[in-house]
Amino acid sequence: MKILYLETSSKNCSVAVSDDDKLLCLCEEVSENYKQSESLHTYVEWALEGAGISLKDIEAVSLGKGPGSYTGLRIGAASAKGFCYGLKVPFIAINSLESMIEPFLGHNYDFIVPLIDARRMEVYTAVYDGSTGKEVSATEAKILDETSFEEFRDKKVIFVGDGAKKAKDILNLPDADFNENIYPSAQYLIKKTLEKINNKEFEDMAYFEPFYLKDFHGVKKKKSEE
Repeated sequence: MKILYLETSSKNCSVAVSDDDKLLCLCEEVSENYKQSESLHTYVEWALEGAGISLKDIEAVSLGKGPGSYTGLRIGAASAKGFCYGLKVPFIAINSLESMIEPFLGHNYDFIVPLIDARRMEVYTAVYDGSTGKEVSATEAKILDETSFEEFRDKKVIFVGDGAKKAKDILNLPDADFNENIYPSAQYLIKKTLEKINNKEFEDMAYFEPFYLKDFHGVKKKKSEE
């Protein structure tokens, strides 16, 4: 089964194509300027070309649904829905935090904690078992302070993601590991996507919304004075 994967929730604009569980091609780039709007469809073309298939060969589309960048998620969701409508294929959505833990599973960590940088000292986070990848603590927006994650003081834990940098500076966990160079990636959506396909856990495109976690805060324009 040929599957297209889109992950646009972070600074990493990421597209992958797989044949069942075999990764055929990955195109991604981390950019401080959030290039999803200008890069996503180019990366889709490159990934399909690299996989040696065309868009009409795609049999399902999987999206990293967030949490993360509001604008990035809007772009990814609109694109995924468009592909699914046009191709008449199933739509699958995976928590973006889950794609950050896979490289660290089975590395003798008790817990893996992805941290996506939000504003100020806030992060989007969840806690996963280091062996099974099972969710231990649900996804939330969390304000970091020196007492955060103290329950893991005597555990072997790693914090991953661009929020790990500010976590390292404030958390009172001297034995914890930190890796700030990890972003959600389309290549790590494959396993969870196949599980959902096998269980027929598809999204209803008419009602699907990305996992924003909190409301978008835009800047209100002042009314021009007469």
